[in-house]
Amino acid sequence: MRIKKKNWEWIKISEIASDQFKEKTLEYLKNISISSTIIDEMASLMKDAKLTKEQVQYFADQVYLSYQKAMIVPMEPIGTVAAQSIGEPGTQMTLRTFHFAGVSEFSVTQGLPRLIEIVDARRNPSTPIMYVFLTEEFSKNRKKAREIHQKIEQIRVDSIAYDVEIDLADYSIVVYLDGELLEDKGLDIEDITKKLKKYGKKGSIDVRDENNCIIINPDLEDIQKLQKKREKILKTLISGIKGVKRGIIYKDNDTNEWMIQTEGTNLTEVLKIKGVDNMRTISNHIHEIEKIFGIEAAREIIIRESRQVLRDQGLDVDQRHLLAMADLMCYTGRILQIGRHGISGVKESILARAAFEVTIKQLINASVSGEEEKLKGIPENVIIGQLVPTIGTGAIKIQADLEKYREILQDMSKNA
Repeated sequence: MRIKKKNWEWIKISEIASDQFKEKTLEYLKNISISSTIIDEMASLMKDAKLTKEQVQYFADQVYLSYQKAMIVPMEPIGTVAAQSIGEPGTQMTLRTFHFAGVSEFSVTQGLPRLIEIVDARRNPSTPIMYVFLTEEFSKNRKKAREIHQKIEQIRVDSIAYDVEIDLADYSIVVYLDGELLEDKGLDIEDITKKLKKYGKKGSIDVRDENNCIIINPDLEDIQKLQKKREKILKTLISGIKGVKRGIIYKDNDTNEWMIQTEGTNLTEVLKIKGVDNMRTISNHIHEIEKIFGIEAAREIIIRESRQVLRDQGLDVDQRHLLAMADLMCYTGRILQIGRHGISGVKESILARAAFEVTIKQLINASVSGEEEKLKGIPENVIIGQLVPTIGTGAIKIQADLEKYREILQDMSKNA
């Protein structure tokens, strides 16, 4: 028996499938995202079996259809299951806000406080951190990595001066610099003098190299004003990037390359530095990621951070539930918190909004604006004591024709 393909080639249906044909079929299934575990099992079943091309094709079609059907059960309430899956382990978390994490030796918010930060979509995380990856030229050599570190780490006068005092004899401010720290940070006294020049505009500024000190005479004779001027001098940024308090260079054992972890974040400025790998450098500040890279990148960070928090606590949560949470937070194109100012606050149902928080306010606002309750969801039907009309994903009247999918898949395979 023979059939005619769309490209006018004749093939024998009863022809025994070669190993190459089997591999090509499995490769196709892999390309359309069939699980590698299933593909390995199919390979072992077909390995020594004498199957025709039609049988191999039929086998592949049935696996594809079964996989599609098994991805999710129609009418399954995935939102409720995901909420329980994430919420229940959350009760097992420790309430420790800080701990010293590995090589970084930074105080990092962990456990329940960090998970709350993520789902609340906080504008400013309590411990913002950047993971700065370097290009090949700088990542293989610690000295080269140190150059990037010096450009990133924020250095103020108070971090390189061992004393800043007011000399009441001539109403001047004397800055005593630490020579070793200057050498370590790659700075010289001229760099610092240029930054402090603005404080001696009306008066004068004098440098004494032998003592590593700078004398600033701001032409003021008011002690309180001098004290305020001294405070400003202490906080003056000499080098580095604003917002990055400090950074540590360390070697990644997996990739064997040098990288920098920072306390504080300013991703916009860091990405401008030559030698920083723009493709891999990230921050744990979700809103900063969304602003620079977009909503899809922010969604990915929500998933990564949530997974890391749960893993650090030794808790196992199905990744699909974290994906559902991240999708819900990002589906509008901006990050919404899971709360009354976000997802719960934008629900169409008045009773569902009122059931969450600030009940009276929600009902009054709905009354004033003349909103209508259509009783389509779960909370509002539970509140008034009637059966829920629909529940869960797949509760729709339109259904996909999986047999048609199989025919399309066959045609694509024949034309490949």
